[in-house]
This record gives sequence, C-alpha cells and structure tokens, in this order.
Amino acid sequence: MSQFQPQLPDVAAQHMNSTTPLDWVGMCGIAMPMQIGGRQVAATVDAGVNLVDGRSRGIHMSRLYLALEDLEHEPLRPLSLRRLLANFLSSHAGQSSAAYVRLSFQHLLRRPALVSPLAGWKSYDVEIDARIEREMFHVELSVLVPYSSTCPCSAALARQLIQQRFHARFGSGTLDSEEVLAWLGTSEGIVATPHSQRSMAKISVRLEDNHPELPITEVIDAAEQALGTAVQTAVKRADEQAFALANGQNLMFCEDAARRLYQALSTIEWIKGFKTRVEHAESLHAHDAVATGQWQWNITSEA
Repeated sequence: MSQFQPQLPDVAAQHMNSTTPLDWVGMCGIAMPMQIGGRQVAATVDAGVNLVDGRSRGIHMSRLYLALEDLEHEPLRPLSLRRLLANFLSSHAGQSSAAYVRLSFQHLLRRPALVSPLAGWKSYDVEIDARIEREMFHVELSVLVPYSSTCPCSAALARQLIQQRFHARFGSGTLDSEEVLAWLGTSEGIVATPHSQRSMAKISVRLEDNHPELPITEVIDAAEQALGTAVQTAVKRADEQAFALANGQNLMFCEDAARRLYQALSTIEWIKGFKTRVEHAESLHAHDAVATGQWQWNITSEA
C-alpha cells in the first residue's frame, strides 16, 4: 500500500478578487549575526518588499528569511546588501518591484584617553538602510554619537559673576599676583560654573553609488572631530582636566553643534546627502534643546 503524501497547501499563492497593492510587507526584529569591521556583531534586521501584484494574497516571507543567511558568511558591504535585495526581488518576481532591508547593531570602538595612556571601549548605535526602488539602489548609514555640550549663555553669565566677585575683592588697592593666583584657586574666586549636559547627535548619510565599504568609523570620527567634546571612557584627573578645557573651548548651543556637523559632512566626497539631529539634554531645563539640518537629502540618483 502506497503511503499518502498530500501536497502542502500554499495559501500565500492564492489570488484575491480585489486588487490592492501594498507599499511594504515583511518581517521586523529578526536576530542575525553579522560580520562588520572585522568582528561579529549581533544585529536586528527588518526585511521586506512591496506587493505590486494586488491580487496576490501575500508574499513568501520564508524566502526573505532564508536569503538573509548569506549575510552571515561574508563581511557586510554595500555590494552584499545589493545582492541580498536583488535576491528578494528575484524570489518574488511578478509580485514585487522594490525591496528593503534595515540592520541595527552596536558598533564598538576602542578610544584613547585625552592625555593619559588609558583607553576604553565606546558603543555606538548604528542603522544601515538599503533599498532597491525604481531599479535604483540606495544605502543610508545612521549613527548616534554622544558628546558633551556647555551652554555659551551660561558660560557668559558665570564669567560675569566671577568678574563681579573679583572686583569686590580686588577692585581697590594694588594687586598682588600671588594673592590673586591663590584666590582664583578657591571656590570664592570661581564662584559660578556654566552648565553642561550629555548630548546626542544622530547622523544619517546617503552613500555615493558603488561605494565599496560601510564607512561607520569614518562618519563617527568626522562627527567627533567637528564637535570637539566626545564623551570619554577611562580617564585620570589629567584627562578630566583636558576634557574641561575642551568644553570651555567648544561652547555650543544645539544650533552651533548642528552647523559644525553640516560643515564637516558637506565636505566628504563619498557622502551624497545627509541629515542631522542634535539633542542637548538640558541640565537647566526639564526639556531638551533640539536642532536639525540636512544637505541634498532629497536629491536622488534619478535626478
């Protein structure tokens, strides 16, 4: 007697009477290992396609999931993302004309202290968005860069109070440099200090066509150099003093930080466009100060 082996039903292949296309269909929050920057990282992946064949009941999500496995076996590059998206489309021929993938992960960099020989690890949130739309391939790289910001207004007000205290103490009579020097080293001398806060810059850049790598570290370096007050890891007192000096020499409103990033990023040749958002988590107020900007972000390769 032959064993009955029925064909498994494929409900997704059923056709609908209505014709309603969908912009995006897929999966979010897929756990995947990736090879990035010479090391393996744990990434979260969103993957999907559009559904232009409105009569199709659904896509084959397992095909997207299985295609993602190719990313485990080679370093992540724009070319590998392009092949992945092409695979999404070829596996949904006649159903889809656009494919999308987003990867989110932590990028670790070992950073030296400002003065001492110490060093430590910093973690940066990274997102890679890649898509094929209208037969054009695009890659966008987003990073979160923490930094310190000292308020210029608060610094000016603190200086005024120090001037007033100095005048009250030494306004009349002959100045003795040793006495003034000793006084400046007391809390009476430096009666006020400006407020500063940990701040965050989100930077999204659109890479030029056919860029060979994902320049994550290069974007982070450009942002930290422009801002001048990147948060530190392991520090000694000499590093803390150098950090105080860096803050004093880089007083910034959120508008100043946004403009610094604009100037730095707009000169990088392999960036086709970018957008930025800076947030200063105010220590004076219970709300945050925010500034955004963009450069050629809406200009695409079709133009």
